[in-house]
Amino acid sequence: MKRKNIILRFRSIRTSIIVSFAALIVFALLTFLVISLRYTENTILDNSTEYTSQLIGQVNGDIDSYISYMENISLVVASNQAVYEFLAAEEEWDERAEQVAVMFRTLKDTRQDISNIGIVTGEGEYVLNRGGDRLNPYVDVGDLPWYQAALEAEGRNVLSSSHVQNAVYNSYDWVVTLSRQIRSARETASQGVFFVDLNYNSINTLCENINLGERGYVFILDREGSVIYHPQQQLLYSGLKTERLQEVMDTGETSFVTEDEYLYTVSRSDYTGWTIVGVAYVPELLKNSREAQSMYLFMALALFLVALALAVLLSDEITKPVKRLENSMEAVKKGNFDRAALEVGDENEIGRLTRSFNIMTEEIKKLMEESEREQQAKRKNELKALQNQINPHFLYNTLDSIIWMAEWGKNQEVVEMTSSLAKLLRRSISNEQETVTVEEEAAYTETYLRIQKMRYKDKLEYEISIDQEIMQEEVIKLILQPLVENSIYHGIKYKEGKGLIEISGYREGDCMVLKVRDDGIGMDEETLEHIFEKHVRDTRSNGVGLKNVNERIQLYYGAEYGITYESIRGGGTTAVIRLPYGREGQER
Repeated sequence: MKRKNIILRFRSIRTSIIVSFAALIVFALLTFLVISLRYTENTILDNSTEYTSQLIGQVNGDIDSYISYMENISLVVASNQAVYEFLAAEEEWDERAEQVAVMFRTLKDTRQDISNIGIVTGEGEYVLNRGGDRLNPYVDVGDLPWYQAALEAEGRNVLSSSHVQNAVYNSYDWVVTLSRQIRSARETASQGVFFVDLNYNSINTLCENINLGERGYVFILDREGSVIYHPQQQLLYSGLKTERLQEVMDTGETSFVTEDEYLYTVSRSDYTGWTIVGVAYVPELLKNSREAQSMYLFMALALFLVALALAVLLSDEITKPVKRLENSMEAVKKGNFDRAALEVGDENEIGRLTRSFNIMTEEIKKLMEESEREQQAKRKNELKALQNQINPHFLYNTLDSIIWMAEWGKNQEVVEMTSSLAKLLRRSISNEQETVTVEEEAAYTETYLRIQKMRYKDKLEYEISIDQEIMQEEVIKLILQPLVENSIYHGIKYKEGKGLIEISGYREGDCMVLKVRDDGIGMDEETLEHIFEKHVRDTRSNGVGLKNVNERIQLYYGAEYGITYESIRGGGTTAVIRLPYGREGQER
C-alpha cells in the first residue's frame, strides 16, 4: 500500500510550507532546549552535589571535633589523681568517691551535652554524675556492650552506637556512650571503666543545622553500619521507614542517586570510623534551574515566533501564483470561464503550469459549449420520442375494443373511446413545448385512464384529487402517465377484483408533490431496490420506463428532485414525485 506524504494531508500548499518550516524550527529548538536543559541540570546537580559534600564534610569535622573533645575529657579523667585514689582505695570509699564526684559535677555544670558521666569498678563500686545517682539494680553493668567494649579496647576510647542508657537508675536517655578502661598503677588495685554519655540532642543539633531542603536530612552510621543517629530513628526501628544502609556501606563513591530521585552523599571519618550520610531530594536541588529553564524557554519561544513570521512571509511569496491559479480553477468549476484566463509571470514551473491551464480552460470552454448544445438537442429528441411513443399493443387493443363495441351496437361507447384515443394521440404527438401545466398533465393522464377503464371495464377505478393551488404550475410533459401505466400493468392487472388508482397533488413548502397510488399486488423489498434499473422492454407498457422519467426530472430540475417509491407486498404501491414550486418551468 502506498504511503501518503504527510504534507499532502493539508488542503493548502501555504499551510504545508508553514507547517514544514514550523516542524523544522520546533525540532531545532527542541534539540537546543534538551541539550541546554540537560547541560544546565547536570551542572546544577554537580554543583549541588559538591555543595552537599562540603556540608556533610563539615558535619563530619564538627562531630570529629566533638568526639575529640569528649576523648580529651576521658583522658583528663583517666589521668586524674582522685580517680586513681578511688580505684586504689581499700577504705574510705565515700571520701574518695566524693572527690571524683566534685570533678564530675564540674564537668556536668560546664557541659550541657553530657547526659551521664561515671566510673564503675570491677568490684561494683561507682561514682555517677553529681554523686547522688546510683546504678540500676536490675541491670548488670558488666554485661552492657559499651562496658565490654571498653575492657576489650584495653585503655583506648570506644564509641558505642546510639542506645537507651539504662545503667543509671531512673534515667533512660537516648545517648551515644564513650567509654574506656582505667587501670591503677598498683597491680592489686581495682580496674574500672569510665564512661560519658553524649546527649543525643547534641548530635541531633549538629545534623539539623545542615539545610538539605524540605525533604533532606542527615544520618550517621558506625563502623558496622548500625544507625547512630537518624532524624526518624523510631520509625526506622519500628520498620515504618527503610534506609539504603547496605548500599551506603558498600559504595566506593562519595555520592549516588537512587531511582526515586534521592541524592545520597557519603563522608567517612577516619577518626571515629563513623559514616555521615546526607540525603537530599534531587528535584529540590534542581529548583534553582527553573530560572535558567524559563530563560531558555523564553528565548526558544521568541526564536520560534520570529522564524514562524519569516516562514509565513516566504510562504506567501511562494504560493501567490499557486493561489491565483487555484482561484481561477474555482471560477472554472463554477462555470465562469471569463475570469479563468491568467497572466503568465515567471518562466518557471508555475508559469508553465499557468500557460497550460489557460490552454486547457479554453478547450474545456469550447467542449462545454458544444456539449451543452448536444445535450439540449438530445433532451428535446428524447422528449419528442417519448411523446411519439404509443405502445402498438395498447393501440391495437384499443382499436380492437372499438371494433368489438361497434359490432355489438354500443355506439356511445365507441364514440367515447374513439374521442379519448384521439385526444391521447393529439397530446402525445404535440411537440410545441417541453412543459405543460399540472392541470394539462392531469387531463392527459385522465384521458389515458378513461381508455383503460373502458378496456378493463369493472377491473379499474381511478380518482384524481389535485389542489387548485398547484394546477397552473408548469411541469415537464409525460411524468404522470408512465407512472399510471406502471401501476396498471404491474399492480392492478394481477390483483383479484377491482383495483383503484389515486392521483393526488399538493404544495409542501418550496416543493409540490404529485402522488400516484394503487392498491395492487405491491412489491417486495428487493424489487423496490431495483425499480429504477434498466430492464428489457415489455410490450405491454410504453417501454420508456421509470428510469427515463426520473432522469428527465433530475436533468431538468436538479438531483434533489425526482421519484421515490413506497410499497408493501400485497398492500399496494405509491409513487411520489417531488418538483420545485414556483419555478415556472425554468430549466436548470
